[in-house]
Amino acid sequence: MTAGFVTAGLLSGTANAGPAPEPTLTTMSVKSPPGGANVRVLIFHGSAAPGGESPVVNAGIEAIERIGLTGPANERFRVEATDDASVFTDEAKLGRLNAIVFLTGGGDVLDPEQEAGLEAYMEAGGGFVGLHDAARAEPYSDWFTGLIGARPAAASPTAVQRATVEVGDRRHPATKDLPLEWKRPDKWLNWTRNPSGEVHTVARVRETTYQPGPAANGWDHPVSWCRDYDGGRSFYTGMGGTVSSYDETDFRTHLRGALLWATRIAQADCKATITGNYKAERLTQPNQPGRSDQIGEPHGLVTAPDGRVFYIGRGGGDSSQPVVTDWNDPDIGKGKGQIHVYDPRTKQVTLAGELTVFGNKGGGDELVKVEEGLLGIELDPDFERNGWVYLHYTPHSGIDRETRMAQRRVSRFTLDPATDRLDLGSEKVLLEWPVQIHSCCHAGGGMTWDSRGNLYIATGDNNSSGFSGGYSGNNPQPNYQGVSFADARRTAGNTNNLNGKILRIHPEPDGTYTLPEGNLFTGRETAEGGGKTRGEIYVMGVRNPARIFVDQRTDVLYAGWVGPDASAPSTTWGPAKYDTFAVITEAGNRGWPYCMGNKQPYRDRNLPDPTQPLGWYDCDHPKNESPNNDGLVNLPPVTGNNIWYSPQGGAPDFPRDASGVPSYQQDQAAYRLPWLKGGGQAAMNGPVYRYDDVAADSAVKWPAYWDGKWFVGDFYDADQPRNAVLMDPRNQGDGGLPVHSESLKKIVPVGNDGIRNLMDWKFGPDGALYVLDYGRGFFTSDAKSALWRVTYTGGGPTPAADQLARGAVR
Repeated sequence: MTAGFVTAGLLSGTANAGPAPEPTLTTMSVKSPPGGANVRVLIFHGSAAPGGESPVVNAGIEAIERIGLTGPANERFRVEATDDASVFTDEAKLGRLNAIVFLTGGGDVLDPEQEAGLEAYMEAGGGFVGLHDAARAEPYSDWFTGLIGARPAAASPTAVQRATVEVGDRRHPATKDLPLEWKRPDKWLNWTRNPSGEVHTVARVRETTYQPGPAANGWDHPVSWCRDYDGGRSFYTGMGGTVSSYDETDFRTHLRGALLWATRIAQADCKATITGNYKAERLTQPNQPGRSDQIGEPHGLVTAPDGRVFYIGRGGGDSSQPVVTDWNDPDIGKGKGQIHVYDPRTKQVTLAGELTVFGNKGGGDELVKVEEGLLGIELDPDFERNGWVYLHYTPHSGIDRETRMAQRRVSRFTLDPATDRLDLGSEKVLLEWPVQIHSCCHAGGGMTWDSRGNLYIATGDNNSSGFSGGYSGNNPQPNYQGVSFADARRTAGNTNNLNGKILRIHPEPDGTYTLPEGNLFTGRETAEGGGKTRGEIYVMGVRNPARIFVDQRTDVLYAGWVGPDASAPSTTWGPAKYDTFAVITEAGNRGWPYCMGNKQPYRDRNLPDPTQPLGWYDCDHPKNESPNNDGLVNLPPVTGNNIWYSPQGGAPDFPRDASGVPSYQQDQAAYRLPWLKGGGQAAMNGPVYRYDDVAADSAVKWPAYWDGKWFVGDFYDADQPRNAVLMDPRNQGDGGLPVHSESLKKIVPVGNDGIRNLMDWKFGPDGALYVLDYGRGFFTSDAKSALWRVTYTGGGPTPAADQLARGAVR
């Protein structure tokens, strides 16, 4: 049988007409879906195994027949079941089918001529749905393996087990109406090779909720997927291995959606996560020797409504530039904070301006390196009209070399639209506050807007990484001329200090700002002993938040911050290095330096000997009793965070005693987010993608599948995260864990020649993802420092609108 003959049958009839004519060769040029207006589904249940009919097969046939007879009239279809494989050589019958369902056990169920008939059917635009053991059929056929997508491992569990299915695709008709976390019993297959990235996975099973056995696939365990295959459409689910599956309302909903797409009644995007559909392109070239004509030391980016990309360099020059580290030299730490603009229309880079900053030094010990400089950039919400650019930076002119203090600020500048140059004389200083620059680090820097015109500013705890063994930065003793640099209770834990915070202000046209309602403090609180507050504080208790993002559709704030340096938990001092991501729905305290993760406390330190421990901090009633505190003693309760990870893994948790203190015994740790791991780690928060906000005619925009997903990543690319996660709105503000995650490492490419050191990432108005790669050194720029763009090339949902059966609604 030839593919051409089957095509003649599959493409007969018209989508909106009455009953389709019987297929003939003379109707070959009429372009319409298989089966015409009479949508037909064939269930094939032939088996190579001896014995009677399987109860699962009977349950499946009955369920699919019921699905075809129920629902809206334009979603109904006729069902026929057979165990006779000769149907695949019946050209006339195949030509009338919209979809074929394999509800069959394993084994070689088709002879070569019959398999050729199935191939011809798919090449002509047919639809296929495979259920559970269908993945064991035709074991010697590479083509059938591609049709299914994966093969079961021999060591798959045979027992029925209750497990949680993570439903990641919230748009496909097979999954859009299912729970985010779908708990159900089934026989869960393991795969000899993970198909994710070659197929579009719509759901995964969470292995931590059942016993997957020795052939476990790990955290990325696909269970249902689809793909456009060999001219047609293929949907497979590893579920449906039990009779009871077909009595479940949610499973029938899942199966109905798969059939609607396979029969062409409904459209769906089954290409959105196939990695070959994405293109990563480096936009900037290496700098000319001794110049920063393309890029500075990458530190942040923002996109303009017209598609231009503004990106900043912190202050470190290339390795040929001198670094002054002598405090007796007036040029100590002097650097150039650079603002570059990439124009996608001309593909040219313009150096928009340079600020003289304190920030050009690096390497060496704690008293030499520094993270100050040009730290953040944002464009005014009305940028197209007023050209206002907001910069978060540390001016060199404001440093005091005697006290080793500086003034950090957020200022507004005006950009000349004709030249893409900043008018440095137009500066309006909105906000200014002191920072110590004696000892590195933790400057933070990110900024973002909400839909009401409030500007959020992320600030680091301005604290040394040393002097606490890598645990809580709460050593009260080290200081320079009376200013502590190792006690984050002076900063992040202090209600009267703007460091270690996420600030929220409302800039006004005259260059001042007002305070919005709903911040953590009003600025008018006082306490006995003189403790005060700052009304700009929206979130306190963060360590080093480099990147923050507000989803303007919901005004929810997303943030990430870098943790301390301890490589393992301590039964004396508390949790290990936890890098953190948080969904923040209201003002609050995120814990540092008292608690981390899901409210895991640190130990207080004694005086006069801070190497000796005192009691554990109380995360529900934290107190700032540091001698360096000039704020309130009684602090807001700590809110647990959504994502935290250590060198050992993601979301480590421990048994707790009667007082709620974890054991911190490494061998007792449970890892609640197994897709995460750290080591050398530096959290880089990303955006929430919004499909509807991108230009309708963009040819490079990411698909609607990603809408509402939160991008979380790390500066490093080895074991660290680069994932898109899905949150549950019902508990995300209270520290609820992500309900689904998928890796982006094959889409946002890793490796030395890819985006190895992720510094910032945001979607542009064209729907493409723009990414900064820091480069391969520290406190400098090099040949790998670059701006990248990741675009989607896979096209729209299938089938095409003019190929929908009965003209059904998409």
